[in-house]
Amino acid sequence: MTPPPGAQHGALLLSCPDVPGVVHAVTGLLVQERCTIVQSQQFGSATSGNFFMRVEFAHVDGSPLDLDGLGQRVARLAETFDMTWELADAARRQRVVIMVSKFAHCLNDLLFRNSIGELNLDVVAVVSNHPDLGRIADSFGVPFRHIPVTKDTKAEAEAALLGLVRTEHVDLVVLARYMQILSNDLCTQLEGKAINIHHSMLPSFKGAKPYHQAHARGVKFIGATAHYVTADLDEGPIIEQELIRVDHSLSPDQLAARGREAESRALARAVRWHTENRIAVIGNRTVVFQ
Repeated sequence: MTPPPGAQHGALLLSCPDVPGVVHAVTGLLVQERCTIVQSQQFGSATSGNFFMRVEFAHVDGSPLDLDGLGQRVARLAETFDMTWELADAARRQRVVIMVSKFAHCLNDLLFRNSIGELNLDVVAVVSNHPDLGRIADSFGVPFRHIPVTKDTKAEAEAALLGLVRTEHVDLVVLARYMQILSNDLCTQLEGKAINIHHSMLPSFKGAKPYHQAHARGVKFIGATAHYVTADLDEGPIIEQELIRVDHSLSPDQLAARGREAESRALARAVRWHTENRIAVIGNRTVVFQ
């Protein structure tokens, strides 16, 4: 049954051992709560033996949901099936910090998409180790925080970032071409709450001027990978990848332009899926319910 327009939606994301009865138990609980299912997706992993499910729901009559009370009942259900779960208001605006250095394309893309309602973010601050992109944050009415980073001040800079995350109750940190390596300790503290965008091509090129390296090798695809941040640099669970076909006629600068396009697309999708509670992590892999 379709709920009335404007009804509050809840989203339940869960994982557990793949045993019979999970879907029946979850949907039965929602029926007891006078809820109708708006969207439901599930996946059973043959390699891990785990079951994943995302279900979006609303009250049949469109009345507000009691997510706290429902969460208590889900917790009891979770004990039976050894579930890891997260329950959220599907419309809640997640509080986000965007970190940048001097490249503006991902920042501008995220802020624009958010301004037209394509993303549902409350961007509490743009943080940068350079002052250059403050004008973009200002144009979207977002606070800009300049936190310089040097070899001698790295610890203090990371402490300032963590202070901001805690004070502002930040849900997600987005590294939108932030050109600083985070310490292992910071990565650990932001585990599951930080997304990075990385240029990646086939083959992958590391170090300076990756697009010039790609041009020299005559690559046929330009790519980008959005992933969760871990202490193992650029090896975190992959959320989304984007590929754009290119050819021999393009210069290194033109390849870089295609790369900026790929980076912006992949990062925007990863941020949207994370903030809509569509991603479950299993080891170094993700299950993404698009």
